[in-house]
Amino acid sequence: MIVVFGSINLDLVTRVGRFPRAGETIEGSSFGIYAGGKGANQALAAARAGATVRLFGAVGRDGFAEPALAWLAAGGVDLAGVLRVDGATGCATILVDDAGENCIAVVAGANALADPGAVPDSALGPSTLLVLQQEVPPQANAALLARARSLGARAMLNAAPAGELDPRLLGLLDVLIVNEGEASILSRVLGWPTEPEGFASAAIELHAALSVVVTLGAQGALAADHRGLWRAAAAAVEVVDTTGAGDAFVGALAAAIERGDEIGAALRFGVAAGSLACTKAGAQTALPSREAVEAALPSVTVARAVAW
Repeated sequence: MIVVFGSINLDLVTRVGRFPRAGETIEGSSFGIYAGGKGANQALAAARAGATVRLFGAVGRDGFAEPALAWLAAGGVDLAGVLRVDGATGCATILVDDAGENCIAVVAGANALADPGAVPDSALGPSTLLVLQQEVPPQANAALLARARSLGARAMLNAAPAGELDPRLLGLLDVLIVNEGEASILSRVLGWPTEPEGFASAAIELHAALSVVVTLGAQGALAADHRGLWRAAAAAVEVVDTTGAGDAFVGALAAAIERGDEIGAALRFGVAAGSLACTKAGAQTALPSREAVEAALPSVTVARAVAW
């Protein structure tokens, strides 16, 4: 089972030809409202990839709450652990340009009140993979991670968006996932090399039980553990919107690891899912099914690049 503790948002997405400069007003070509939040997206991505998923987090008592949860409910994600709190449901405002790239402003809202105590001990045993991100308070993640490890659960952190990360938490993780920008920011904090392979090898050197994954956008992703380093090349696709790609990757990777795939196979599965997510608009609307990901696997190559 996968337990996701994280953010639940409603995303307001505007398509533009290019991103505006400071102080500039430009005309958009379309506007849409989509369910989102990294926690919610990754929970649904993992469920669509074949995993049994429970989501824990918080939404407000407002008109955004039900639309934010609708796709999750339809996708079979267990929402019994989602709290209803006073205040607004989290919201993200997203601009997507003609190249499919995006820029995002997030208001935490109810996500700031996500309670790690809402996750029962019974959900954190050895059969559980706990998936965390950084759109909830860092102290909430830290408290839940420490309790999960004491109860024997495995743990995965997607250190996104980039921000505060206590280096001591790395020793409690089984899997750390970052993109190139997040790796660069963390490397400056931790004193590690900034380039992806050096970042991954430095992490493994300090924490031998850790697996490190760095996503590389259109170039795919790499993964490293104590045995070596693997690279996966992304499938060639027509990019419509990259908004959900990272979360599709994380959720699919988590599903593959939870069912017992080795890191190289899990990396390939995640890259295939992330590539497919770029071909549709929105985040949750773009998350592919397990069948679609498996059909796309022949277009994703993975190779062991380095053996330690």
